[in-house]
Amino acid sequence: MPILETLGIAVALSLDALAVSIAAGMQIAALTGRHVFRIAFHFGLFQFLMPLVGWVIGSRLAAVLAHTEHWLAFGLLFGVGLKMIREAYRRDGSSAVRDPSRGWSLVVLSTATSLDALIVGFTLALLDVAVLGPALTIGLVAGTLSIVGIRFGAYLRGQWSRWAEVAGGLVLILIGCRILVEHL
Repeated sequence: MPILETLGIAVALSLDALAVSIAAGMQIAALTGRHVFRIAFHFGLFQFLMPLVGWVIGSRLAAVLAHTEHWLAFGLLFGVGLKMIREAYRRDGSSAVRDPSRGWSLVVLSTATSLDALIVGFTLALLDVAVLGPALTIGLVAGTLSIVGIRFGAYLRGQWSRWAEVAGGLVLILIGCRILVEHL
C-alpha cells in the first residue's frame, strides 16, 4: 500500500481520536503528562490493534459487523458525551470531574474512536493487503494527534471552563451522530 494512501487513511481514522482528545482535555482540570500519555497511548494502541483484529477476522464477519459498528460507536460516544454535560452542571466548580484518561471511560473512548479502524482491517483483508505497516502508521498518527488534541482541549478549558466541558460533551455526541448518519 502506498505511503501517501496509508497516511491519508491514518489521518482520516485519527480525526475522531483528535476530537475526543480535545473533549477530554476540556474535562481534565489539572492536565498532567500522565493524562496526556494515557490518552495518547491508548488511542494509538487501539487504532493500531483494531485493523489487526479486523484483518484477522477478515471477510467472514465483515458484512455482519459493518452494519452495526456505527450504532455501537454512536451509542458509546453519545453516552459519554451526555455524561460529560451532566457532570459539568452537577459540579459546584470545586469538585473534580471524573478523569476520562482512566478506567472504563478510557476503554470506552478508545474503543469508540477506533471502530472504523476495525473495518479498515476487514477491507485490507479483503484486498489481500499486508496489515502491519498500515496499522502501525494508523496507531502512530492517532497517538500523535491525540497529544495535540488533549493539549488544545486543556487550553480551551483554561479559557472557558464549564462551557468548554459542555462543548466537549456536545462534540462527542456530534461525532457519534456523524458516524451514524454517514452509515445510514
